[in-house]
Amino acid sequence: MTAQAAVVPETFLRAVVTPTDGTSRRRKRRLNGPGDQNQVREMLSYLAAALPSRTGAAARLLAVQCALRMDSEGKARLPVGVLRSLRLGGDPRPWSELEQARWLRRTPAVRGSADRAVVAQILDGALFAQRPARPDRRRAADWALRMARGGCMSPDASLRLIALCLAAHTDFSTGQGWVETDRITRECGLVPDVLLSLLDRLAASLASWGVALDSGDLRWELLSKACNASMPPTNLTPT
Repeated sequence: MTAQAAVVPETFLRAVVTPTDGTSRRRKRRLNGPGDQNQVREMLSYLAAALPSRTGAAARLLAVQCALRMDSEGKARLPVGVLRSLRLGGDPRPWSELEQARWLRRTPAVRGSADRAVVAQILDGALFAQRPARPDRRRAADWALRMARGGCMSPDASLRLIALCLAAHTDFSTGQGWVETDRITRECGLVPDVLLSLLDRLAASLASWGVALDSGDLRWELLSKACNASMPPTNLTPT
């Protein structure tokens, strides 16, 4: 089914589904802290308030990874594999945006070091408050990588950020989700008109989407292959 900007009724979504027994058992084996999806959703919401509204999509995707991968001293190490998954490569512009916002500061590379990674010091003191265990955060960072990469293969960072935001607000037991349009535009750093025009370009992962007339909420349904991308991988991205 191709993506279509159809207005959906208020009953488009089902109620929140209680996890199956299998899902419950998997969650009990995890370390303390919210699930991967919840952590990413909370981080996107936090960064929407913490970063300047003009911050670009690539910088926001980078900020999610840095915030979730930082250690207890606020240092975030992003290996080259993570940067490739973000489609940043050696592009310095997203880093520069976050530095100009005084959100982080890159650490100069050690001369002669074989470590192929970028290390940055997070300057946002609010992130040092109560946080889930570091292994939980790394797993959430990996989930965010998969959602941005698997939900949208476009080189356009704006589309990959939207794919991540939609995944963070999707009930994967139904493949459906909803969120206030204002909230997702803030998380993506976009104005509503631009957001809606970009949604038409996510045909590879959206079965349908629309804006409810009574509430103004954005509602959507993912294609089954996009839902399958949410399943835990056999190999995690190196951290």
